[in-house]
Amino acid sequence: MLEIRDLLDARLKALLYGILVTLAILFTGLYFFQVIHADKYVRLAYGNRLRLIRFSPPRGEIYDRNGVPLAVNETTFSIMGYPLDLDKSDMLPHLSRLLSDHGIPMSVEDLEKTIKKQRWAPYRVIRLVPNLTMAQMAELVADPEFPNQLFPMPVWRRIYPAGSLAANITGYVGEISENELRDSRPGDYVGGDLVGKGGIERYYEERLRGAAGEEAIEVDAKGRKVRTIDSRASGKGQDIRLTLDMGAQKLATELLSEYKGAIVVMDVKTGAVLVLASSPTYDNNPLAWGVSAKEWQEITEDKDKPMLDRSISGVYPPASTFKALVALAALEENVVTPSTTFFCSGALKLPSRTFRCWKRSGHGNVNLTGALQNSCDVYFYQVGMKLGIDRLLKWGKKFGLGTPTGIDLPGESGGNAAGPEWKKERFKENWYQGDTINYSIGQGFLLLTPLQIARLYAAVANGGHLVTPHVASMNFQPPTEIGLLPEKLAVVQKGLDYVVSRGTGARAGRFGITVAGKTGTAQNSHGLDHAVFAGYAPADNPQYVAVAMVEAGEHGSSVASPIVGEILAHILSHPAESYDAQEN
Repeated sequence: MLEIRDLLDARLKALLYGILVTLAILFTGLYFFQVIHADKYVRLAYGNRLRLIRFSPPRGEIYDRNGVPLAVNETTFSIMGYPLDLDKSDMLPHLSRLLSDHGIPMSVEDLEKTIKKQRWAPYRVIRLVPNLTMAQMAELVADPEFPNQLFPMPVWRRIYPAGSLAANITGYVGEISENELRDSRPGDYVGGDLVGKGGIERYYEERLRGAAGEEAIEVDAKGRKVRTIDSRASGKGQDIRLTLDMGAQKLATELLSEYKGAIVVMDVKTGAVLVLASSPTYDNNPLAWGVSAKEWQEITEDKDKPMLDRSISGVYPPASTFKALVALAALEENVVTPSTTFFCSGALKLPSRTFRCWKRSGHGNVNLTGALQNSCDVYFYQVGMKLGIDRLLKWGKKFGLGTPTGIDLPGESGGNAAGPEWKKERFKENWYQGDTINYSIGQGFLLLTPLQIARLYAAVANGGHLVTPHVASMNFQPPTEIGLLPEKLAVVQKGLDYVVSRGTGARAGRFGITVAGKTGTAQNSHGLDHAVFAGYAPADNPQYVAVAMVEAGEHGSSVASPIVGEILAHILSHPAESYDAQEN
């Protein structure tokens, strides 16, 4: 009996120890999960029952100076879902088939890519299919096969009523890229958000984008909404009013319809841009709604470069329009006086080379105003040699050449002011006298944008003040003083007046207004010469400056000058609100 009792006691003790060890393990586990890792599992529990829905804010709208809408919002619908529901094996194939049945082709691969770009939390809603109309969304929801885990959400879509007329200015919106998302501040954007991709949309993204809204909801085990826990309404972005005049912009686009080139019109006193036309152009609406990779490739690889804004990014030799700056520099540096004359026989002969005038028979004895009036190359060859390249560069810098003008649009080129240092670095060659001679008539290595030429002529017209071009009315900046002597500026203004009233730019003055300006024919190594004209009106009280650059137009006098005359006459006959510093 004693042996049996001892055996039972041993077994009871073993059982007791086993129970104690088991309890110890249970208590240790409870401590581990409920104390040490409590926060983690609370988060997991909340992740299963909480859903956060993000509402993209409506962007601010864009208008021209007269209130004409250029970028507005239209309500569309998106199909939304949660990653936890979308991870189910049959969800995406089922959704793809359903969409195809309703005429919305979207493969499983397309859906997977969309989810991957937006997935960053299991309880964050994902946009699966964007830009559906009310009719499309109603038809899908009415289909018994539509998954109850998915739901429609009203969202905005960007519409550009002016389309190709102002695409280079407004730009467009598109889905944020991975690089843009990586570079943004945490929380500012999430995958699937739309951001400005060009023009005003990109430059003023912070103003236009608004503040995203959010709703936190509780769901049951099947993902159905139980209640709203918290919400924050989205805030609309700020509207932007431009200085652009769509009536004049439309006319400029029509005048360029048969050409490649650009037209710029600007207020000479404030720098407010009324016209910024580039041809050829493109329709920005499809880009905002989404295009295929093939369609995008066709646009970006088009040999005519419709997405290049030639008005601010195209660079050209300014040709004889540059003579106005050379004349001012020569007067200011006392290299010539208004009465200084040079004889033009039709060519300037140097020991190493002969430089010809556009008029092979020559202009005879000409003074400064006569040289501007008739665009005498030989006169400016002589003036250029007397000035020298250093003083030409000095005065070019005063007028802002070689650097961007500061216009509130992305992608502006600074042109190329060239010079000895640039040539040495680029070609490993010295600067020769022939380079200076070419430079003095706006040829050679000198390259400017149409906007830079317009800024130069605005300074000539307004008495020597360098303006900052702008297309948003609130972005006015006070002009800076160049420091020109009024009596010397008056000589150049008189010469530019003669260009139109009795010289090479006569066709600019046939539209019932007085115009002063300068013709130019820019050499083009790729084909026919470019035609250019820069002018302002009225000649005796300048308000607006305009530049027309026509690629392969051959002659500034016959092609570019009437374009400038017509566009300036239109603007002066259709007065709009003026923008001064206080308004901006």
